[in-house]
Amino acid sequence: MSDKRNTTTRSYPTLPKSLTGITGLDEITEGGLPTGRPTLICGQAGCGKTLMSIEFIVRGAVQFNEPGVFVAFEEKSDELAMNVASLGFDLKKLQDEKMLRIDHVHIDRGEIEETGEYDLEGLFIRLGYAIDSIGAKRVVLDTLENLFSGLTNQGVLRAEIRRLFTWLKDKGVTAIITGERGEGAALTRQGLEEYVSDCVILLDHRVINQISTRRLRIIKYRGTVHGTNEYPFLIDEEGISVLPVTSLTLSKQVSTERLSTGIPALDEMLGGKGFYRGGSTLVSGTAGTGKTSIAGSFANAACQRGETCIYFAMEESPNQIIRNLQSIGIDLQKHVESGMLHFNASRPNLYGLEMHLVAMHKTIKKLKPEVVIIDPITNFINIGSVSEVKNMLVRLIDFLQDEQISVMFTALSLNTIVNEQTDEGVSSLVDAWLLVRDIEFNGERNRGLYVMKSRGMKHSNQVREFVITDKGLNLIDVYLGPDGVLTGSARAQQMLLEQTGEAIHSQAMGRKDREILRKRKVLEAKIASLNTEYESVEEELNKVYLEEALKKEIIEKNREELTRLRRGDSAEGKSPEQK
Repeated sequence: MSDKRNTTTRSYPTLPKSLTGITGLDEITEGGLPTGRPTLICGQAGCGKTLMSIEFIVRGAVQFNEPGVFVAFEEKSDELAMNVASLGFDLKKLQDEKMLRIDHVHIDRGEIEETGEYDLEGLFIRLGYAIDSIGAKRVVLDTLENLFSGLTNQGVLRAEIRRLFTWLKDKGVTAIITGERGEGAALTRQGLEEYVSDCVILLDHRVINQISTRRLRIIKYRGTVHGTNEYPFLIDEEGISVLPVTSLTLSKQVSTERLSTGIPALDEMLGGKGFYRGGSTLVSGTAGTGKTSIAGSFANAACQRGETCIYFAMEESPNQIIRNLQSIGIDLQKHVESGMLHFNASRPNLYGLEMHLVAMHKTIKKLKPEVVIIDPITNFINIGSVSEVKNMLVRLIDFLQDEQISVMFTALSLNTIVNEQTDEGVSSLVDAWLLVRDIEFNGERNRGLYVMKSRGMKHSNQVREFVITDKGLNLIDVYLGPDGVLTGSARAQQMLLEQTGEAIHSQAMGRKDREILRKRKVLEAKIASLNTEYESVEEELNKVYLEEALKKEIIEKNREELTRLRRGDSAEGKSPEQK
């Protein structure tokens, strides 16, 4: 008897979750924080615990119609409202609408010493009343250390912490408790909160090479899968933005639509149609080779098609870029005024690599462009290693491919080991690579453009001279002279020499042609004279032949007549029979 096993797919219940409304955090947690359970957010001072907690409350009230209670053990209500007003959070308005209640609880250590006991019953009554008064679904306690700052008995402390977490669970509210980072490997001061919490989020604020970066990591999340990596997050005028930076699959959608580069000759080198939509392109070269000009031309072409473009400038200001490109006939100012082109200029050392990635991610999500330009990426080497820059660009390219956004990077080549590693590392990530090199010859520096690679399309393997004029950009077919590829004045000089040689050759050939024509005419005259002479001789010969024939005829007639006379033949003397 065969062993028959049930292969029917079983469906498992999923843990109820409450969306936080915080950009990126819901994606990392795959749905938000555990509903009706406490979540611990821990970290050192200044890492953003209070801000993340208040945003959780505000987003819940505004976006999901879930009232919230914020219990502060450190800051007063008006101080808290003032601190978050710059982020666009109007706490007073939410309180007036009965969607938010802020309660400041001050624990006096002297009161604890007088009674000799520590009991949270009063807090539970106060908190329960606040929850019931507005029907709160969300609760924040900020921070736990201030609540237990006067308690020295570790046994009582642990019992009260467990009691607090159990009370919140029984109340059925989705709660956040903030706590300060402990010493060494401990996540919290007491070392107990992380064990009784259903979800633990660790915030970190680190400074490396004088550049600060905030990171988030989910230490645990009971009953569900979640992202386990470190994720950078940004605090700006719109609150917190967390960027999921790791892509685990290579299942991106691709497009067969082609986009013009804005340079017709370059389009011809790429099969006559340009780059694929949603693809990535690297333009590398030494200083002054025209990388920004190529990027500006690509941006101009996108805006002319009616597509939105974001230009991340890492070296020059927007006004400087616009002014410089106007000198070669590219007017980006009109696209800025029409809202099709958006500049985002900042020095690379303003943030760490991850923070730049978060800022770009957020800007792209907000403006939803079709084309993105980053000029140049080489400056990121100043704030991170080659491998870190490569990892950052992998994440950025993955994100842009998911959104079907075309991106162009520029990179400065300095002929150094680090720079060569950067070019090689980045070039393996992109779909197309354009290399612009200096061609020095005859005391002159000109530019040559190479299509090093272009995935999925036929492209030219020829070197083209890259020319920048006041009328725009152009690519000229290379000119091969006796000494190799010639550009610039050397090209013009060689062309002039060859034109002069052709003129001299043409003149010599003309002279030979005229000489041949004269000889032909002389020969034709001689031939005509000989023909005439021949005709004369032939006519004389014919005359002789005719005279001889006539003479012969006459002689023959005379001979016949003499013969007849000698025989005496006559017409009268013939016999009748002869007649």
